[in-house]
Amino acid sequence: MAMFHVALFEPEIAGNTGSAARTCLATGARLHIIRPIGFKLSDEALKRAGMDYWHEVDVTVHASFDHFAAAFQTSFTENRVFSLTTKAAKNYSEAEFRKNDVLLFGPESRGLPEPIRGKTSPLRIPMMQSARSLNLAVSVAVTVYEAWRQLEFRSVY
Repeated sequence: MAMFHVALFEPEIAGNTGSAARTCLATGARLHIIRPIGFKLSDEALKRAGMDYWHEVDVTVHASFDHFAAAFQTSFTENRVFSLTTKAAKNYSEAEFRKNDVLLFGPESRGLPEPIRGKTSPLRIPMMQSARSLNLAVSVAVTVYEAWRQLEFRSVY
C-alpha cells in the first residue's frame, strides 16, 4: 500500500514525469499519470530522468480525469485530494496530511483547470512574487517530503 498518491494531470514533459517517478519510488508513493500525456511513456528522456529502474515505480495510467476521479471517489468526497496551485491561499505546510492522501499536480504550461481545482483542497508552495511557478518535479518533491515528514517518515514497509 502506498504512503501517498501523486497524480500528474496531463503532464507535458517526460523529464519532469521521470523525476517525479523517482521521488515516488524514493518515498513509497504511488504515481498516477492522467492522460492525455505530452510524450510517450517509452521516451528515452523519461527513462533517463526516471532512472534505469522505471519498472520498479508503482505507477497507474488513467485514461482521463474522469477515470481518475472515479478511482478516487472516496478521497474526493472526504476532501483528501490536495491540488497544488499558485492560485491557492493556503500553504502546503499548513495542511495536515494523512496516509493515502492524493497530491494532484497540473501540467507544466498551464496548471490545473479551475473546474478540477474546485473539486480539491487547493494548496500553494510559497515563492517570491517574481517567480511564476516552480518546476513540476520540484513541486512534487517539496510536497511529498512535507507530507511524509508530517508522518515522521514512517515507512510503508
